[in-house]
Amino acid sequence: MKNLRALFSRQWIFATVLVLAGVAFCTRLGFWQLGRLEERRAFNAHVEGVWAMEPLTLTPQLEDDLTLLEYRAVIVNGTYDFENQVALRNRYFQNEYGYHLLTPLLLDNGSAVLVDRGWIPADGNDTPADWRKYDQPGPVTLQGQIRIGSTKPDVGGVPDPELASGQEKLEFWNIVNLERIRQQLPYPLITIFVQPDVDPEDSEPPIPYQPEIELTEGSHQGYALQWFTYATILFLGYPFYVRQQIKENL
Repeated sequence: MKNLRALFSRQWIFATVLVLAGVAFCTRLGFWQLGRLEERRAFNAHVEGVWAMEPLTLTPQLEDDLTLLEYRAVIVNGTYDFENQVALRNRYFQNEYGYHLLTPLLLDNGSAVLVDRGWIPADGNDTPADWRKYDQPGPVTLQGQIRIGSTKPDVGGVPDPELASGQEKLEFWNIVNLERIRQQLPYPLITIFVQPDVDPEDSEPPIPYQPEIELTEGSHQGYALQWFTYATILFLGYPFYVRQQIKENL
């Protein structure tokens, strides 16, 4: 009890408050890392589950919530609408800067799904007219994976600009914002987009892209243990330190 009173005496109260705040901070970070670990495990289980499914044939009559099936293989048939395609900025292929072409694929019922056809070099592709050399006319059948869009950029990313006065549509985008892209199309747009399968031998733009996914738990468990260890050291070590200081000053 005497040692406890000393911790909250006028001499030590400020340091005690700082230590308790440090303990709370470290503990909070530890539980945050455990939360991240659970999120990672849930993500891994989701990806493994959809990878085990047969490819889904995308049809206008499909009623599944496709946003719950991200990364599942999908087959889609349709005809590209090159007049309304847009480009995604800040994309690289073998360290060369460029764009990704996002092209609506028209389905039988008049709706469309956006297809990330892949990378094109920035050089010589400053306007939509330049992109037409990559047209693939006629009906197409492609297999890829389901992806969901985003309304906000990643941390540190740049959001898409608003339309300027008199501007009818954006031609260059920073993120695949399906909600906003839908607003500048003359037909309904499905709530997901498709990234076609990658052919390692493909060297002619547009070159398809799919993210490489590592199904690991990362370092979250180790970081959690580290933060809990810091909290324990502060909580148990600080009273011992104060007691030693008091003994030395007697």
